[in-house]
Amino acid sequence: MFLDINQMQLGKVRFHEAFPPGAIDFYDPQLRQTSPIESEGVAELLEAILEIRVRGHFSTSMEVACDRCLELTSFPLEADFDLLYRPAATMPRADEIEVRDAETEIGFYQGNGLELSDVLREQVLLALPMQRVCREDCKGICPVCGQHRNLAECACHLEVGDDRWAGLKDL
Repeated sequence: MFLDINQMQLGKVRFHEAFPPGAIDFYDPQLRQTSPIESEGVAELLEAILEIRVRGHFSTSMEVACDRCLELTSFPLEADFDLLYRPAATMPRADEIEVRDAETEIGFYQGNGLELSDVLREQVLLALPMQRVCREDCKGICPVCGQHRNLAECACHLEVGDDRWAGLKDL
């Protein structure tokens, strides 16, 4: 769905869209959408400088490999968002940039509006946890033998040490 400035000049544009798996490219082959992205909200034009405000809510489920054991793990996501976008023409030149706290939450758009799918892609990626683990007590994979330690224990012993001091052992 395209959020068009011309429609927003007439009034708020309400949306209630569902994006099936595969409709939005997340640019990560390891990340897979397993349920539709359900979104609803409103887009409005703040006329002073043609700023677009998009407020809404989304929910979906994504699947990705666990960072520790590489098992596929599902992450149900649900979040509210309140975003501001300014025309790209108002973006300062690279040599003029001084970012204030209030400006860190502002995006930029080109043309006559923006795609809702682009907004949702960004929000889904931001909602994913930084460390994607299947469970908090995941033991991961043994770095010596490669055994999946959640399924079976291995007999490997990991020597924890600081290699910077290895030269002193020979003295």
